[in-house]
Amino acid sequence: MLVDFNDLPETSRIWIYQANRSFTKDELQEVSAALDDFLTHWTAHGSNLKAGYEIRYNRFIVLGLDQSMASASGCSIDASVHFIQSLEKKYAIDLLDKMNVSYKQGEYIAYKPLSDFKKMAKQKAVSSNTIVFNNLVTNKLEYLEHWEVPASESWHARFM
Repeated sequence: MLVDFNDLPETSRIWIYQANRSFTKDELQEVSAALDDFLTHWTAHGSNLKAGYEIRYNRFIVLGLDQSMASASGCSIDASVHFIQSLEKKYAIDLLDKMNVSYKQGEYIAYKPLSDFKKMAKQKAVSSNTIVFNNLVTNKLEYLEHWEVPASESWHARFM
């Protein structure tokens, strides 16, 4: 059951998929339509899942699931991953590689392999004040408060 992301409770489970590039305007419309369709029909053991999404910075797909009605099962999580994989294939975009880092350079969103980010930290090209995206947040409250933070407040701090 598709709901507006803003209407999901703060306890909702969150999955964040970061793209290695920004979606184009046309791609955003298509991806939004595909997400609408997927989440409208997303189920776990025959029960509808109350879920919503948002796309941030034309680059991050954020899925939210209100688990008070029904929780995601292994099969429903697999279905969501297969859906994301279909987006990767259709748009020649990387959404599942967790070994990359996104961070802000002014208003621009940079995307680097983790190894390059580590080197940049040693070279002081990024600092503990660099705004990073902590895609390890697990619920909506964490997402709202701890997703877009200075590197010093994230797992990225170990490289500073």
